[in-house]
Amino acid sequence: MIYKLHIWRQASADSKGNFEQHEIDVSDDTSFLEMLDALNEQLIEEDKEAIAFDFDCREGICGSCNLVINGTPHGKHQATTTCQQYMRDYADEQELWIEPWRATAFPIIKDLIVDRTAFEKIIQAGGYIEIRTGSAGEANTIPIDKEVSDAAFDSATCIGCGACVAACPNASATLFVAAKVTHLSSLPQGEMDKNRAEKLLMAMDEQGFGGCSNYRECERVCPKEIKVSTITTLNKLLHQSGS
Repeated sequence: MIYKLHIWRQASADSKGNFEQHEIDVSDDTSFLEMLDALNEQLIEEDKEAIAFDFDCREGICGSCNLVINGTPHGKHQATTTCQQYMRDYADEQELWIEPWRATAFPIIKDLIVDRTAFEKIIQAGGYIEIRTGSAGEANTIPIDKEVSDAAFDSATCIGCGACVAACPNASATLFVAAKVTHLSSLPQGEMDKNRAEKLLMAMDEQGFGGCSNYRECERVCPKEIKVSTITTLNKLLHQSGS
């Protein structure tokens, strides 16, 4: 099947970018990233510069395949990263617009690759448990209710891909922050840090992300289906800390 592609090309963060048009004929069983691989091979054969795009595991785990496809972060399927989408999923959309995350806090490095260092800065502000653990202890030393452990685990599945930021009209990272806070602060080991929510939110503001206006687009595009209920938990912890 022949697809018409409109792909964002940008040489660097300081360069002016534009959409570049290409056509490619691939089978329906080709994955989206394999299609980009095939396109790059085609460009190299034509002595043209290959398109820069990010990826790592290609197994839906790392979330580094951060592409916006026809206006939707990661693509049309929910709870799925770009690398796990296939061209057969776009059989009815043979003209595709492919671009990087759009957020001031995620500056474009080149073409479809963005710099997500801002997320790392947020984690450095308090996205960890500051406790000397020593050697590994018995797993059942600290009893944890199943409801609590389940909620913490659900939030811990966040892979920090940034789709929530790309989908939010305010480019807010609140869902990402809420997932990290809910994961760590729900567990007994993390309860000692009463200011984690405040520290991560301050870091989010400092990195240039917007605030949450409850559009809930973040929940819709999250490949790990993190719920906006984590934002409720974030706000509750923020209130309890007196911030």
